[in-house]
Formats: sequence, structure tokens, C-alpha cells
Amino acid sequence: MNRAHRLLALLGIVLLALAWSGLRPYDRLTWWMETLPVMIAAPLLFLTWRRFPLTGLLYVLIALHALVLILGGAYTYARVPLGFTLADWLDLARNPYDRIGHLFQGFVPALVAREVLLRGAFVRGRRMLAFLCVCIVLAISASYELIEWAAALILGQGADQFLGTQGDSWDTQWDMFCALLGAVTALAGLSGLQDRQLAALDAAAAAAESG
Repeated sequence: MNRAHRLLALLGIVLLALAWSGLRPYDRLTWWMETLPVMIAAPLLFLTWRRFPLTGLLYVLIALHALVLILGGAYTYARVPLGFTLADWLDLARNPYDRIGHLFQGFVPALVAREVLLRGAFVRGRRMLAFLCVCIVLAISASYELIEWAAALILGQGADQFLGTQGDSWDTQWDMFCALLGAVTALAGLSGLQDRQLAALDAAAAAAESG
């Protein structure tokens, strides 16, 4: 299976999951709010994969992040069955699926930011690169919390399913901490693999130009 076929397979999986989730979601408004990022990102990635291809690692992680959002949109984060299973295994008092969502909110954007900054040669020095990637993740996380706050002000109780705080007064801080933890984990664990895949992309582009 070549690169194009792999990307189409990932897109197909995400679109099938999105269609399934939209059939009978627990709360239609929450479904729209949770899956809107997928609806925006999927066409953009499809339209730019030739002009600005990302690493295979990043496409896979973006697809996984999309599936996390889609599942949360279908059930609402506080009612995802996987979360109840994890709560039973770990003896937790609440459904932790929203924590998984915010881990991904840090894990994947950190590597997206890293790839864009590296390919654009916007940053010199690996330490500064890692620092800026973490800053970008925290900015995204804070922006998302502001969106949740705005939704709560505008929709009132209609935003309860979207917020998914489950009575936790520190939910906002936990969300941002999970994003931070996800970003640091991704940068520590996958930077080397991403560098190798970026080098392969550059080599393929150079070979195409010379050919």
C-alpha cells in the first residue's frame, strides 16, 4: 500500500466513524461542537497533502485524535463507555474520558507545531523548539477553555454536555495540565521518529525535483 492509499484509508476510517457518530448522538448540539474540528481539519489535510505533505506519523496521530473527538461527540465525554471501563479499572469517581481527550489535545498539536516550525525553519535550537511547541499547546488549550466558557455563558445549561465537568471545580486546570502532559510526552517520545520521517520526506522531494 503506497502513501496515497494509506492516507485515503485513514480518511475513510475517520469519515465512517463521523457518519456513525452523527446517526443518533446523545446530544446533537454537543456532537456538532465536538466534531467541528474534524470537519474543518479533514478537508484541509486532504487538499494540502500533495503541496504540503505531513509525515506518516502525524497523519496517523491526527486520525486517532479525530476518533477520540468523534467518540466524545457521539456519547458526550462524561458518558463514553470506554471511560466507565477505565473508571472501574482504576477505581475512579468520574468518567476520565475527557482527560484522554485533553491528553490528545496536547500530544498531537505539539507534534504538528514541531513539524511546521521545523519545515519552515522558523526556530533555531532544539530547546527553543520544544519550548515553543509546549507554549503553542498551552495557548490552544487555554483558547479551548475560553470557548467552553463562552458556550456556558451563551447556552447556559445547554452547554453542560459540552463542558463535561462532572462537578469538578478544578476541571479547567486539569484539562490544561493533561494537555501539557500530552505535549511533553509526545516531544520526549516521538521527536526522533518524526525527525527521521521528515528527513525521508525531504529526500523524496529532492529526488522528485531532480527527476
